[in-house]
Amino acid sequence: MRRLQTKTGVIRARFRPWLWPYAYSAKLTSPIPPGLWLVNFFFQKVLRVNSRVPWQVHFTSVVSGNIKVVMGKNVKRCFAVSGGCYIQGMNGIEIGDDTIFAPGVRIISANHSLDDLDLVADAPPIIIGKRVWIGANAVILPGVQIGDDVVIGAGSIVTKNVPPGITVVGNPAHPIKDYN
Repeated sequence: MRRLQTKTGVIRARFRPWLWPYAYSAKLTSPIPPGLWLVNFFFQKVLRVNSRVPWQVHFTSVVSGNIKVVMGKNVKRCFAVSGGCYIQGMNGIEIGDDTIFAPGVRIISANHSLDDLDLVADAPPIIIGKRVWIGANAVILPGVQIGDDVVIGAGSIVTKNVPPGITVVGNPAHPIKDYN
């Protein structure tokens, strides 16, 4: 049975009938909290915000373009939980398994064409590897490939490819720690 944490300690939902709806809905919407799941559902299905995305997206985030998510345990959860993200996939974005990102992440896969500002300039897709952790307000620019097991620090702007197993920070992002 689900346990709920309060100021006074753990309360078992089994002995509190008024907690049964919350405990049941928490099982149905896991790993997304039930209240957030309901708000995201309302914005996506009723108000049609990010309605073309087949998985749940946080109601304050914007997702557009061609995004291919390799089925990962935590990737779709991050889309639903991390707010204020801007993910533009005009040239394509591939996100690997178990990748997590914080609120405010910007992933931009295309720039405007210099000849006509209404057109998108061609660039290779953004490829994000497995087990990548992207910090809050990080920006990933077009054509970047990020290897597996990478940490991107908060507020970093990634302009070049990142090899696997390192931590990058700064503007432009530069390596500070190598796990290999």
